[in-house]
Amino acid sequence: MKKRILVVDDDTMNLVRTKMILEEDYEVLLVDSGMKALDKMEREKVDLVLLDIEMPRMNGFETFERMKTIAAGVPVIFLTASGLEDDVVSAIKLGAVNYLVKPFKPEELSRRVAQELARQ
Repeated sequence: MKKRILVVDDDTMNLVRTKMILEEDYEVLLVDSGMKALDKMEREKVDLVLLDIEMPRMNGFETFERMKTIAAGVPVIFLTASGLEDDVVSAIKLGAVNYLVKPFKPEELSRRVAQELARQ
């Protein structure tokens, strides 16, 4: 059975691109907001989350804090367009296992996802 990855990003192109990169090896679930991500995690088992930081209404940090009450052990890799050191430090302090700066190379995304899932 394929591992399930939840991708959370308000940019449709990022969702489509990420799914294209990962769908051969994983079951990829797509949502475009933090609220939809929380709803999905309450209803379905997820093995890893790729979570955008900058989203309207509920940013990635707030979404991650709420996710921890639903599924505390699920690893999260933050996706950030800014690459700002403060964002990266905040993500790691919150408990993220890794981060990627967008736009990322397909092989880098695949490598980091595989690396984190191998730790489970």
